[in-house]
Amino acid sequence: METKLYVGNMSQSTTEQDLRTMFSEAGTVGSVDVIMDRATGKPKGFAFVMMGSQVEAEKAITMFNAKDVNSRTLKVNISKPREDR
Repeated sequence: METKLYVGNMSQSTTEQDLRTMFSEAGTVGSVDVIMDRATGKPKGFAFVMMGSQVEAEKAITMFNAKDVNSRTLKVNISKPREDR
């Protein structure tokens, strides 16, 4: 079963392809969604990465949480369901 990861504290220069390449080291990457600001069109500094399985997601968390990428320390964890506003 696929597992969705939250990737936070990203540099605005980090691209979808950068994340896909990096997370593929931990396993199968289903999708990468870099969240963009509607007003400016620039990245908001976080993304969601869909990993192929729970085991691969846990491996990715171990490998990339607190890792320095583009002078920023990433925060990687299991994505929580969106709360109602």
